[in-house]
Amino acid sequence: MQIRFVKNIQFTRLIKADGRLREFNFRKMTLLQETLFSIDVVDDRGNRVMFRMRKEDNEWVIIAQPLPAWVLEQEKVLSDMIKEELNAQTVNVY
Repeated sequence: MQIRFVKNIQFTRLIKADGRLREFNFRKMTLLQETLFSIDVVDDRGNRVMFRMRKEDNEWVIIAQPLPAWVLEQEKVLSDMIKEELNAQTVNVY
């Protein structure tokens, strides 16, 4: 019997979007051999906005779905945050 351990990656970043600092929560997940990040953030009314990002051509992009413009405008920043965290995880491997 072979045991396989998969490291769970979750992190939170404050990003200025739509004139406010917002808390974006990231969680790495694997679905059908594809690595995705599930991201959630709260809007001005307290509703949780949830979406996913996938890697395409070495950049993380938002999977097409109806989202507020202030989320879509942050796609590059979100991509950079994911790459930064993944680089930190590979450096800190024991």
